[in-house]
Amino acid sequence: MPKKPGYAEIAEQLRRQIQDGTLRPGDEVPSYKEIEQLHGVAHTTANRAYRALKREGLILARPGAKMVVASPASTGIGARVAMHAATGSAMSGGESSRIIEVGTVGADALVAPRLDVAPGTPVQVRRRVVSRGDVPVHISSSYYPAYVIAVTPELQEPVSTGASRELAASRLGSPQDEVLEEVTSRLATTAEKEALGLTAADVVVTQVVRTVTLADGRVVEVAVKVAEGSTILRWTTSLRADEEETQEGAENA
Repeated sequence: MPKKPGYAEIAEQLRRQIQDGTLRPGDEVPSYKEIEQLHGVAHTTANRAYRALKREGLILARPGAKMVVASPASTGIGARVAMHAATGSAMSGGESSRIIEVGTVGADALVAPRLDVAPGTPVQVRRRVVSRGDVPVHISSSYYPAYVIAVTPELQEPVSTGASRELAASRLGSPQDEVLEEVTSRLATTAEKEALGLTAADVVVTQVVRTVTLADGRVVEVAVKVAEGSTILRWTTSLRADEEETQEGAENA
């Protein structure tokens, strides 16, 4: 008799369908009953699978007890660094990046202190829209100091290098060491709403400012990511893990 899948396996199957675009934002996901019948599992197992996906922000409850795919989220920098190390690409399946601006700008009050330069100092900016399954996920603006551009002149061209920060770190001869992430919420600008396809008059976005430092202490990039949504920090910690695992094991026995 084939072994019944656990909640983590069921969640992973649905997660892959969301990430590869099989299930798109707004699509209804299978009901609890459909999951139970398809996999031959108890309601509690189906419920745990959906709870895991809800905690990750991948699905949302809608009126009428329906569950739908949420607006796409973006992968964190740690996951992207690990992905690049493992696959040679910092983009996950179904993702694409479109350059919308490349040029030299004066470092503003947000960027200058993080790059440790005086306000107004010329720095290179690369602004792009990252999409998943053709749906815009976030705008990312990367700022580079002169010593990065000196060894990575490709960053002055309006084409994707595939992993700009990794390329710069390699040529500077020092690996990425740590990232400081500062998260706030604010109203989207007109340009941001247009790039993300947002139509409401006032749209709250989450802004993440990431300062990436190399092992030798130099800053390789300051990136400002803007995505729809007002959640700043969110996490869930299970306080009943042992009990739930025991209960699921009994159900699947």
